[in-house]
Amino acid sequence: MAFLVYNAVITALYSAAGFSFLHLPWAPITIIGTAVAFIVSFQNNAAYDRIWEARKIWGGIVNTSRTWGMQTDAMISNHHALKPVSEEALQAYKKQLVYRHIAWLTALRHAMRTNKPWEVFANSGTNKEWIRKMNIPEQVSTLDADLTPYLSPAEKAHVLSKSNKSMAILNLQSTHLKELHEHGLVWEFSFLELQNLLEEMFTLQGKSERIKNFPYPKQYASLSYYFVRLFVLLLPFGAIPEFAKISTQLTPTFPLFAPYFVWFSVLFCVLASWVFYTMERIGRAGENPFEGTANDVPISTIARGIEIDLREALGEDKESIPKQFAEHFDIQM
Repeated sequence: MAFLVYNAVITALYSAAGFSFLHLPWAPITIIGTAVAFIVSFQNNAAYDRIWEARKIWGGIVNTSRTWGMQTDAMISNHHALKPVSEEALQAYKKQLVYRHIAWLTALRHAMRTNKPWEVFANSGTNKEWIRKMNIPEQVSTLDADLTPYLSPAEKAHVLSKSNKSMAILNLQSTHLKELHEHGLVWEFSFLELQNLLEEMFTLQGKSERIKNFPYPKQYASLSYYFVRLFVLLLPFGAIPEFAKISTQLTPTFPLFAPYFVWFSVLFCVLASWVFYTMERIGRAGENPFEGTANDVPISTIARGIEIDLREALGEDKESIPKQFAEHFDIQM
């Protein structure tokens, strides 16, 4: 609507009020438009790369998580135990390691949803309404509440006291594996394999944190933002005179229609402005792939999907396993 009103006012001043001085050469404006298109394209490509890298990282988390569930089930046994324990005790250890891993996923997704100063998607009124309707899980419930089913009270208090809660959980996993190894419940080779998996989790967590904590360079984002608006402001001053020239050429052939042809410049300018503005906004929306927008990586859905897989592998009743987060408007969170 703003584009329509702005271009209609300029057109009215030029054609109806006779303000013919509202004129700029068309060639420089096309050069500016070409430069802006390159800048916006660069921003969109960079934003897509960030989204795609984030998706690959969380795809790696899916694979590593499933491997963790498989290997903890196979490698914790009495085969090398100094003092064999009951099958129930073995299952309890396996469940503890799997549940603590789910806690790691929970802490990591909450960390990725934490708002950063440069994440401004929620500042817009329409976006606030969108977020409210989407019910982003990490904004609906607290980390404290979400960790409760997976950690003991002592472990939860320990984790919540740390700045990097995901890292604290992986450290608990490593300590627990060391204790099991010392009791012979995890063989030497198995211990090294499981520690390697923890190392891979640290790597994937660090990669995810890198995207979260390092914004798309603001000098590029700011250039796109201001250049698009500059181009939108200048566009009618070059396009309207061009349409006026065509109007003059049409006068001999279409004397009734020709005087009004200049108003087609409004439609042209609105469409061109909308395209540039939308492309720039798409780039801004994709800069931060963990905010919870429709185009972001659905880390909540991914984490819940891993939890369902791991708990089913433990043999738990499906009724006791949390359901997948609901989709809103066919969009995963």
